[in-house]
Amino acid sequence: MINYKNLGKLALLTGAMSVSMIGITKAQDNPYEEVPGVWAELPNGNTWGSTSTVYYAGNGNIWAAERCGANSNCMDTPDRDPVMLINPDGKILKSFGKGMMVWPHGIHVDKDDNVWIADGRGDEERGVGHQVHKFDSDGKLLMSLGTKGVAGKGNNIFDQPCDVLVAPNGDIFVADGHSEKGNNRIVKYNSEGEYLMEWGGDGAEWGEFYEPHSLAMDSEGRLFVADRYNDRVQIFTQDGEFINAWRQFGRPSGVYIDKNDTLYVADSESNSGGTRNPGWDRGIRIGSAKTGWVEAFIPDPDQGVAFSRAEGVTADEDGNVFGAEVEEQNLRKYVPRGTLPRRRGN
Repeated sequence: MINYKNLGKLALLTGAMSVSMIGITKAQDNPYEEVPGVWAELPNGNTWGSTSTVYYAGNGNIWAAERCGANSNCMDTPDRDPVMLINPDGKILKSFGKGMMVWPHGIHVDKDDNVWIADGRGDEERGVGHQVHKFDSDGKLLMSLGTKGVAGKGNNIFDQPCDVLVAPNGDIFVADGHSEKGNNRIVKYNSEGEYLMEWGGDGAEWGEFYEPHSLAMDSEGRLFVADRYNDRVQIFTQDGEFINAWRQFGRPSGVYIDKNDTLYVADSESNSGGTRNPGWDRGIRIGSAKTGWVEAFIPDPDQGVAFSRAEGVTADEDGNVFGAEVEEQNLRKYVPRGTLPRRRGN
């Protein structure tokens, strides 16, 4: 008897291998250059904490969230807003979220400019965390999914949710959760926050996950999942039907797709020890969500450290790319090569 499942796997692996060398090569074209120094200055002399959360807001602005000057519990600094809107020059336009979340991890901006945050850890004593929050653009809380401060697995209970995405029809997708042996599932809700379905589970088969770390959706409505511990991006229908798996974008921590179906993938962990995708360079890979071809690569300049540079990624309509960094505790901006103002010599 023919094993069609295995044939399907072989076809998918062959297809991925045919383009994966583009993701590996060190000669990959890098059409970007980094804005030097600290691009976005925080108010009141504050310094950046870890951030894995950045998302394009329109009009050249971006939303980002940082972990309150460190990589720990934001509830320990209740006077500090972790979520902020930043203009193209790095100026903070507005901020919110103080005393409302523990460890902001994933961010999404829906078509109505609402800001969604996945709070990836919990503080049981304070009854905060393990939730997904919906805010309006002024920081007013509109909805919360999950049971505050409680980690678990249920229709409305998460364990370290990683990311959230809202489809054009208002359906909500949550990537749950942040651990190789965690819940490892995608949970779907309607626009009112009512549970619809879920899929996933521990494993490396198609449709299974080891840490679904980030979500994106293309113009066809296909859901892209950064399946980090499995070193692949998995693609699904909105009903959880498996479509494809791509390994040519490296070990994905963050995924973002712009209106032109350009796919941006932040790889912050490849070749960082153990079984973490040896032989691959870390950095941001940029390609097509339609074809899977990798067309550009912004390399991590220090491949010798354990983890570095962008874990979250987004891009604006002018072609600028933004990387949210956990280890280096920074928000970095990359611009198309040749557009960065040059200092004149004396």
